[in-house]
Amino acid sequence: MTHSALLVMDLQKAIVDRIPDPDYTPRPDRAVAAARRAGVPVVYVVIGFRPGHPETRSSPQFSALPDGAFTDGDPGAVIHPDVAPRPDESIVTKKRVSAFAGSDLDLVLRGGAIDHLVLTGLATSGVVLSTLRQAADLDYRLTVLADGCGDADPEVHRVLTDKVFPRQADVTTVDAWIAGLA
Repeated sequence: MTHSALLVMDLQKAIVDRIPDPDYTPRPDRAVAAARRAGVPVVYVVIGFRPGHPETRSSPQFSALPDGAFTDGDPGAVIHPDVAPRPDESIVTKKRVSAFAGSDLDLVLRGGAIDHLVLTGLATSGVVLSTLRQAADLDYRLTVLADGCGDADPEVHRVLTDKVFPRQADVTTVDAWIAGLA
């Protein structure tokens, strides 16, 4: 039997605020609400670092972050209020692009007997792509909610969701996924 979880990835205020689509957050919010109604666990994945960012020093991508970014107390690091977690939902902190990198996500999922991941998040070419690839290597079944993801480059988003992701995942829309839960 398949046990699914909805991953809500990098929907932190500083990241969501960079997306020009004002209609973005209602889509993952609908997925979260539907998952909760159907009893599908919702797992939030966030990027987070210690004060001083000691874990970023070797990373060309993350070492350039401003001091204090994505640390406790950074208002931009909080999960966007449109998709805020409930107190009983897991929040996993990662240290790199993939939701699995530097986190205990695999332990949380395996502890819940989860074998199917439904992916939503920002950005399609970042956390979604990296998580999909690593999750496939870890033998998870995968679904990507294409309109529950977003990218600064719409063409990159289109190529990934239309051509790359279908090789390893079912790609659908938030509304189609919700309809399948009923």
